Amino acid sequence: MLYWYKIAEHANALPWQENGICVVQVRGKDRLLAKLGQECKAVSATCPHAGASLADGCLNARGEIVCPLHHYRFRLQNGYNSSGEGYRLTTYILEQKADGLYIGLPEPPEIDII
Repeated sequence: MLYWYKIAEHANALPWQENGICVVQVRGKDRLLAKLGQECKAVSATCPHAGASLADGCLNARGEIVCPLHHYRFRLQNGYNSSGEGYRLTTYILEQKADGLYIGLPEPPEIDII
């Protein structure tokens, strides 16, 4: 089951860096968004190898996020490591709805218990 969290009115309203990457915080965790042409993809924001911030990396011509620390490459479509080390990023679904851009996460919203 996915839970939907509104992250912006539209992808154009997000704080994009010059490298086509932005980071949003949802449920206390950073999530990385990357522009691939007219499409946006969402993945975990840290490299699973050494914990480097992928926001400091870059997007290559193949549409992969490249870690700034050891240059490991990850496919944004499925999170798989394409440079052969065997790591994987968590991927998330983005959906533009009538009232905003949402990210789908498996974690439910926190509920205050009275």
